[in-house]
Amino acid sequence: MSEAVSALNGKSHKGFCEVAEAGLTGMVTIRADLGSAALAAALGGLGLSVPAPRGVVSAGGLTLGWMSPDELMLVCDYAAAGGIAADLAAALAGEHALVVNVSDMRARFTIKGARADEVIMKLSPADIARLPEGEIRRSRAAQVAVAFWRSGPEEISVVGFRSVAGYILGLLEVSSRKGGEIF
Repeated sequence: MSEAVSALNGKSHKGFCEVAEAGLTGMVTIRADLGSAALAAALGGLGLSVPAPRGVVSAGGLTLGWMSPDELMLVCDYAAAGGIAADLAAALAGEHALVVNVSDMRARFTIKGARADEVIMKLSPADIARLPEGEIRRSRAAQVAVAFWRSGPEEISVVGFRSVAGYILGLLEVSSRKGGEIF
């Protein structure tokens, strides 16, 4: 069996912010009734709860983001994603639900630095300046669909489709070049 590799092998660029493909990242999509007791119990077993609309909650190395009224995205360790997806699917077996390990379909990027917001401001119509910690946005970066949230002090995580990972990193690289600061 072949060894898993990330979309861009952790490629990075240092400008007024550092942008990088985050390497192998586990991602599990959960489509279900977000008010379901079974879902609450399954997530509780992971130390998580259903986030509020546009919310992000984290615990024990796991991050759970609200993606739509019936969809969540769990970000975790790549090696754990398959087991977590299987456990959640089993816990929701009696529900109208779908749990899929989408780790190999997605790529995650990080933007690190005091001016990380400026990188996103150039690419997305979302009002990143008003994006509080603990909130996720589904938007676009130029012409491709992305989701982003504040994942740490002076850090923003961006998730997009693996098939356009090179394009996304190119956008982030150009937007973070020294001399391109907004403020």
